[in-house]
Amino acid sequence: MNKTEIQYHADFDQHELVEFCQNDRLTAMIAVHNSNLGPAVGGCRMYPYATEQDALKDVLRLSRGMTYKSALAGLPLGGGKSVIIGDPRVDKTRDLLLAMGEFVDSLGGRYITAEDSGTSVADMAIMAERTKYVSGVLAEDQYGGDPSPYTAYGVLVGIREAVRHRCNTDLKGIRIAVQGAGNVGYHLTRMLLEDGAKVLVADVSEANLNRAAALGAEVISVKDVLKAEVDVLAPCAMGGVINEDSVRDIRAGIVAGAANNQLATRDMGQVLFDRGILYAPDYVINAGGIIDVFFQQRGEHSRDKVVAHVDKIGETLGNIFRESDLARTGTHEVADSMAEAVFMPAAREVA
Repeated sequence: MNKTEIQYHADFDQHELVEFCQNDRLTAMIAVHNSNLGPAVGGCRMYPYATEQDALKDVLRLSRGMTYKSALAGLPLGGGKSVIIGDPRVDKTRDLLLAMGEFVDSLGGRYITAEDSGTSVADMAIMAERTKYVSGVLAEDQYGGDPSPYTAYGVLVGIREAVRHRCNTDLKGIRIAVQGAGNVGYHLTRMLLEDGAKVLVADVSEANLNRAAALGAEVISVKDVLKAEVDVLAPCAMGGVINEDSVRDIRAGIVAGAANNQLATRDMGQVLFDRGILYAPDYVINAGGIIDVFFQQRGEHSRDKVVAHVDKIGETLGNIFRESDLARTGTHEVADSMAEAVFMPAAREVA
C-alpha cells in the first residue's frame, strides 16, 4: 500500500502519519491523525478485515475520531489508532503481540496504544514487553487496567443527559435497546438496570447474551434491535450501523451508545436530526475509556479522579444538545465545530 493510495483515500483527513507493517508475524496499520494537543493515543483493534482497504478505512476513521474525542474530553492528547488484520479468536499469538509492540515502539512515542475491540489488558501486557508506549495495564486498578467499565459509565452519563434533555426525566422505566453486549455493552447494561431502565440486548454471541440475561436484560434478535420500539438505541458493537439501509428503521427517539463511527456517513447525522432523533455524538459519549487511559498513562490514576472527569461528559453533551436546538443543526455538526475550535491551531489563535 503506497503513500499516494493512502492520501487519496476518501477517509484521509490530513493525517500526520499512516504506517503499514506486513511480515510473516504481523499485518497491521497505525494512523496518527493529529497531535496538536499532545501525543496520539488510541486503542489497538484486531479484526478479520476482508481487505486491506477495509482496514485502512477503519484506522483512518477511528484515529480521526480519537482526535475529536480527546479534544472534547478536555485531554492534552492527540488522535491515533492501530488495527491488526486477523481473527482474534484464532490468529492471535504471543509472537504476533510482541511484533505489534515492536511496531508501536518503532514510532518512538508518536503513538501510544491501549486495548480495543479484539484485544485485552493481557494483550497490552505482552506488547509492553517490547514498548513503553502502551497503556491499559494498571494491575492495581479496580478493573485491572481495563478501561471498558469507564467507557460504559460515560455512556450511562450521556444517556442520562440525553433522556433529561429530551424527556425531562431520569432513567426509571425508560426502554433502552443495547446493540452489542461485549465488555462495554455488558457493563452498560448492568448500570442501566441499576438506574431502573428496562434494557433489551442483542448480540451475535450466545455467551454475551447469557451474561446480559443473567443481569435481568431482555434478549432480542440482532435483526430487530435497530428498529425496536424503545426510547433509546445504544449501539455498542462495530461502527457504521446507522446507514442508508437502517436510518429510516430506527424508532427510538434517542441514539446514544458506545460504538465508534456509528454514522456510516456524515449525512446520516443530518437524517437523524431531520427525523427528530436526538443523537449523542459517539466520540463525545464514549470518551470514558480514553479518560481512564490518560490518567493511567500520566501516573495519577484514581477511581475518584477518573469518575469526576468522566462525569463532565454529561455537561459537554448538554451544551451540544442546547446549541443544536438553537442553531437548528445536527448535533454531529455542533460537536465537530466545538472540537475543531480546541485542537486546530488557527481556531485557537482566533479565540
